Amino acid sequence: MTPPGPAQGGEGHLTQVSLSALEYYAYCPRQCGLILLEDSFTDDAATVRGTLLHQRVDTPGNRGRRAVRTVHALPVWHDGHGLTGICDTVELHADGTVLPVEHKSGRYHPAGPADVQVAAQAMCLEYMFKTPVAEAAIYSGTGRRRHTVLVDAALRTRVLETTNAVRGLLGADHTLPPPVADSRCRRCSMATGCMPKLLAGTRRYQQALNSLYVIDTAQDDE
Repeated sequence: MTPPGPAQGGEGHLTQVSLSALEYYAYCPRQCGLILLEDSFTDDAATVRGTLLHQRVDTPGNRGRRAVRTVHALPVWHDGHGLTGICDTVELHADGTVLPVEHKSGRYHPAGPADVQVAAQAMCLEYMFKTPVAEAAIYSGTGRRRHTVLVDAALRTRVLETTNAVRGLLGADHTLPPPVADSRCRRCSMATGCMPKLLAGTRRYQQALNSLYVIDTAQDDE
């Protein structure tokens, strides 16, 4: 799995934000900062499973099945919003329906970060195909089923707010957001490098620093 990186370009010279970065930020701003600013992405069993799952859909190409043409690894973008990325799968239906399908190895969490990512894909496809994309889908490898995501006004607003937040992070002089130290950390592959429990408590962090750098005043007086 390759972490996203910032790129320049787009309408109005916006800093381009990758679709995967939206999911990272929606899950945890600090995780997104570690990946984008410090290039410190770390794999665990869950991310490896995701990589293996994506091997099935990351090979560019298209195939037809009755009234549906399926396109894999389709590059997408939206110049107006400064978005860019790759859709796992896009279904082009005979009635003109365009449906992005994002593949996830784990369980589906309604209104979770994956919804932001796949909604951004829908908005990019609208821009490229000049047609409304009102729905998207997320395939859960654990549940082995699709979950429909309604790309409504509220979710679109969430996409744009997250995009602006990621863009602000990229321009914040490489300042990492603070750790959250909550239940999300147990499922994060980057918890070891992030050290959320230590850094989230300022007092404990300061105590740890003091224990590392103790000034021996007795020696200084000799």
